[in-house]
Amino acid sequence: MGILSTINSVFSWWNGATLNTRLFTSRKGVKVGEDDQGNVFYRTKDDSKRWVIFNGYVEASRVSPDWHGWLHRTYDDAPSEKPLAHKDWEKPHQENLSGSEGAYAPAGSIRKAAAPVARSDYEAWVPE
Repeated sequence: MGILSTINSVFSWWNGATLNTRLFTSRKGVKVGEDDQGNVFYRTKDDSKRWVIFNGYVEASRVSPDWHGWLHRTYDDAPSEKPLAHKDWEKPHQENLSGSEGAYAPAGSIRKAAAPVARSDYEAWVPE
């Protein structure tokens, strides 16, 4: 761990684990598994606590439904031990894109970079 990442872990909680979380994880954590985004999931030896250390920016919607169910004790077995069956019509998990460049914007939205289409049936009002 470099000096910059150490300082970052002391003073920020939104970009990976804090220093205290890393210390707790090294002392009491048992690694259970990892998801496709690189997030690592842990539990204590007696399974009284479960937590995730995010790979990068901390955003709860980055946890897939399978791991979310395990974290909140909906499932006893972790997805790495007993994967859940998925239907062929299910879409892959995607984090919440609100507020990002990947967020949905309907046609005609001011967020679209395309130039406005010239219209002959509309004349803008001009104050006199």
